[in-house]
Amino acid sequence: MPSNPYVVRPVRSHEELEQVLALQRRNLPPALSAEEQHAQGFVTVQHDLPTLERMHALAPSIVALQGSDVVAYALVMPRECRPLVPVLDPMFALLEGLEHRGRPLRDQRFYVMGQVCVDKAHRGKGLFDALYHQHREQLRPRFDCVVTEVSVRNTRSLRAHARVGFETVHTYRDATDTWAVVLWDWGAGTSR
Repeated sequence: MPSNPYVVRPVRSHEELEQVLALQRRNLPPALSAEEQHAQGFVTVQHDLPTLERMHALAPSIVALQGSDVVAYALVMPRECRPLVPVLDPMFALLEGLEHRGRPLRDQRFYVMGQVCVDKAHRGKGLFDALYHQHREQLRPRFDCVVTEVSVRNTRSLRAHARVGFETVHTYRDATDTWAVVLWDWGAGTSR
């Protein structure tokens, strides 16, 4: 049986954050055809290095590496990151008004999955799930759940989030798209 060629762990260096940004740029809509976006998914927010460094200082993001190459990432955005990415302020404001299991989300220990991306050449190898499971392993002592938004057009991402254990808790439309707010509740006995 061949060994797993990937290591999934928290970011450890400035160079790894730079590789995250390079992978992000390759998966933004301007870099992809409409067919690729539909079939393979896409990311919607572009970060810069200083922002990622500040996010990383609050809670390290998770990367998957093949050798020294970052081939996938999942960004951690605790609520303290809200001022760092102004384009996401409406999402944070929306989350504060939502309830989950009869309790206001703002009263629960949650963080936002800032973005998840797997390089095209490494998709279908379990990395999406491995990133999220590493999140749960690393962050469960601090948080009860993780929440994020996914464009309803990004069907590949919605299916992958559901497979991991996320449930849709809200759907809404803004000026740019229709979004599904999805949440993975680690305290509800979800063992996936």
